[in-house]
Amino acid sequence: MNKVFIIAEIAQAHDGSLGLAHSYIDALAETGVDAVKFQTHIAVAESSEFEPFRVKFSYEDDTRYDYWKRMEFSEDQWNGLKEHCEQKGLEFISSPFSNAAVDLLERLQVKRYKVGSGEVNNFVLLEKIARTGKPVIISSGMSSYEEIEHAICFFEPFRNQISLLQCTTAYPTKPGEWALKLIPELKNRFNLPVGLSDHSALIHPMIAAVALGAEILEFHAVFKRNMFGPDAKASLEIDEISYLVNAVRDLETDFSVLSDKIIDDKIQGLKFIFEKSLSINKDLKKGDILCFEDLETKKPKGHGINASEYRNIIGHKLNKDLLANSFLTYNDIE
Repeated sequence: MNKVFIIAEIAQAHDGSLGLAHSYIDALAETGVDAVKFQTHIAVAESSEFEPFRVKFSYEDDTRYDYWKRMEFSEDQWNGLKEHCEQKGLEFISSPFSNAAVDLLERLQVKRYKVGSGEVNNFVLLEKIARTGKPVIISSGMSSYEEIEHAICFFEPFRNQISLLQCTTAYPTKPGEWALKLIPELKNRFNLPVGLSDHSALIHPMIAAVALGAEILEFHAVFKRNMFGPDAKASLEIDEISYLVNAVRDLETDFSVLSDKIIDDKIQGLKFIFEKSLSINKDLKKGDILCFEDLETKKPKGHGINASEYRNIIGHKLNKDLLANSFLTYNDIE
């Protein structure tokens, strides 16, 4: 299998603090992820005073517009974040939420774009992204099959490389909401690379997703889930991310080996240790007719008739006396 592309999303976990944003980059670089993802919000370009809060979490922002304004960084600050990522061997990714944000990210020379669930039907933004010609990851959280297909077809004339993420727009998602079975379904339906954008704050849905063929993993990252912010409760903590990355890389190692149920010399040696030979569980006399109730099996294999061959000797007559716990061989029966 190809290496799974693992994206840790900082999003707004920095809460508008440039220093905290850089701290996340340092911490995530130690986990082994491939990329960190931000969200580029330019309040005046994407929001208005009428935008409601999804969850009214903020103690300092009267409106959603105010919150997005507080999440903004200057272009120089964004450039510093990108350079920091690259110094740490991480790809810098950021989801744009306006045409102005795409222009900013283009000036930063990002390698690819991520389309958030709420933007799949925003064809103005999709065209702005499509015109860059760069790879695009589409999150399908709020989209029907028809809407996903429409978006994919929209990108076709621009020849962008498209990937899809199965996503459930719930924070956090619970068992029964992950919809992991859609990963192979999306692969078969659209013949594109498919991954999982996870909001469960759990590791095992993503490990299961890789086993089901996910080629991309994306999840929110936070230092602690009790931190301030709209996504904290749906995020993985740093230690959990390290565990996840190691687990995924172990799966990749195992999946890369062409396995078969071939019994090689090593297994043959183990079979002689673990498998058993036939024995008897009581003293028997010459002329006794062997029945199932006389039999026991003992380690190792090769000191008597194989346990698997027991039916071959039932009903046969012994040609000698045997003590209890003796191995039973074909030389012992007529």
